[in-house]
Amino acid sequence: MKKGMQAFPLLVAVFMLGFSTIGFAAETATCYNCPPEWADWASQLKAIKDNLGIDIPHDNKNSGQTLSQLIAEKNNPVADIAYFGVTFGILAKESGVVTPYKPALWDQIPQGLKDPEGCWFTIHSGTLGLFVNKDALGGKPVPKSWKDLLKPEYKGMVGYLDPSSAAVGYSAAVAVNIALGGTLDNFDPAIQYFKELKKNDPIVPKQTSYARVLSGEIPILFDYDFNAYRGKYKDKANVEFVIPAEGTLVAPYVVSLVKSGPHPENGKKALDFTLSDKGQAVWANAFLRPVRPTAMLPELAAKFLPESEYARARSVDWKKMADAQEKFRDRYLNEVR
Repeated sequence: MKKGMQAFPLLVAVFMLGFSTIGFAAETATCYNCPPEWADWASQLKAIKDNLGIDIPHDNKNSGQTLSQLIAEKNNPVADIAYFGVTFGILAKESGVVTPYKPALWDQIPQGLKDPEGCWFTIHSGTLGLFVNKDALGGKPVPKSWKDLLKPEYKGMVGYLDPSSAAVGYSAAVAVNIALGGTLDNFDPAIQYFKELKKNDPIVPKQTSYARVLSGEIPILFDYDFNAYRGKYKDKANVEFVIPAEGTLVAPYVVSLVKSGPHPENGKKALDFTLSDKGQAVWANAFLRPVRPTAMLPELAAKFLPESEYARARSVDWKKMADAQEKFRDRYLNEVR
C-alpha cells in the first residue's frame, strides 16, 4: 500500500504532463509544393503560423511531383492542402485527390479562376518570360525574343524547367507554342522550338531555380515575372525581366484541399488565409498578381514593366490546356528529351 501511495504522485505527474501536452500541442498542417524560394512561400507560411498558430513545413516538390504523390497516397493521404499550376489543379480534381472547399472571400475570385465546385481556386498569377542575369551574359545583349535564344551566342546559357513535370515548364511550353503560331491542338511549333534549343545545350532542372539564376549558373531562365522582380528589387541583383517580342502567357496558380487529409480544419484555415487581406498582401509584396486586385499597392505595381509590355501576354482555355498536357508531355519526352 505504501509503495502504491509513493507511486501515485508520479502517476499524477505523468497524467498532467500528458494532459498539458495535448492541451498545448502545436497546430500543424501539411502543404505539398510550397517551396520557400518560390512565390515567397517562406513568408506566407510564416504569416500563417504568426496569425493562425498553424505550423506548415516547407516542401520542395513541383506541381507534377505533388500530383503524383497525392495519387500514390490516395488511400492514406499525408497532405492537407496542395498548390499547383492551374492545369495540375484541374488534373488533381479529375484524379479524385482533392475535395470541394469554398473559402472565405470565395465570391471575390473572378469566374474562370476557380472550379465551380471549389476543388481548386486561384490565389495569384504570374506572366511567363525571360529571367535574365545581365552580369552572367559576359557582355552579350539581353535577349528580346524566344527566337533570340536559338542563337549560338547563348549556347549553354538558357534554362527552362522540365515541361514534362513542372507547371512552370509546361506553361512556358504553351507560351512558346502560342507565341510561335501554335494552338492547344497543335504543339508542333513548341516541339520544333525545343528541338532547336537543344542544340544550344539548355539546362533543364525539375525544381525552381531562382538561386541558380542569381548566382549566374543559369544566365537566362524561362520563368515568371515575380521571380525576376524579386531578384531585382529585394535581392538587388543585376537582373531583368523580358516579355518576349512574339508574346507570352499569363498563368494562374491554385490551391486545393486534399481529400481526406489528416488535418482538414487546419487546411481550411490556411486556405482562407491565402485569400485574406494579409495573405494576399504577402503575394503582392512578392510581386505576384494577387487574385484579389485590391491587394496590389500602387507603389508595387509601379515596379512592373509597363502595361504596353504586358499587352503581349494572353490567357488560354485552362481546361483545354490541362487536357492537352499529357499529349504534349509524351511528345516532349519522345521527340525532344
